[in-house]
Amino acid sequence: MLQRVQTIFMTIAALAMILMLFFPIWEKSDQNYEAEKREYAIMDAFQLRYEQHIPETGEVQLLGTQDTFLLSIGAILAALVMLFSVTRYKNRMTQVKLNALFSLITAGTLVGTYLYISKANGLFDPQVQGTFLIGFYLPIVAMLNNFLANRFIRKDEQLVRSADRIR
Repeated sequence: MLQRVQTIFMTIAALAMILMLFFPIWEKSDQNYEAEKREYAIMDAFQLRYEQHIPETGEVQLLGTQDTFLLSIGAILAALVMLFSVTRYKNRMTQVKLNALFSLITAGTLVGTYLYISKANGLFDPQVQGTFLIGFYLPIVAMLNNFLANRFIRKDEQLVRSADRIR
């Protein structure tokens, strides 16, 4: 049934992966505030942009880009798997398997995010680390909600099996 508590957790997990597409994941800026040109890098689920800002004129010069579309593919695929899992409420074991697939895809997306970030950290001033933004934490929120959903799915399955034993 769609009104079960695990449906709420699975929906939140899918929404978190969809929201990852719209929020920035990571950024890094030059620590030298007095410089005439400041370097800046920002990454979202589609692209890593490396820019140079000139404070005197307000001009922004794009120095380079790198596509990170694999992160967006992972996020979309994970959200679709989770939404499909929501519709499989009559078969709890199928839901558990689909949620395990969701966990694998989300973990792959997190690993890909880390690899892109570690590569981007070397663009300028490698001693200074960038900052993680909300888009980085959304897959973690999704995995936490997936864990909670699996817990309640298994609890339902145990309840059904104990009812079958009583009959």
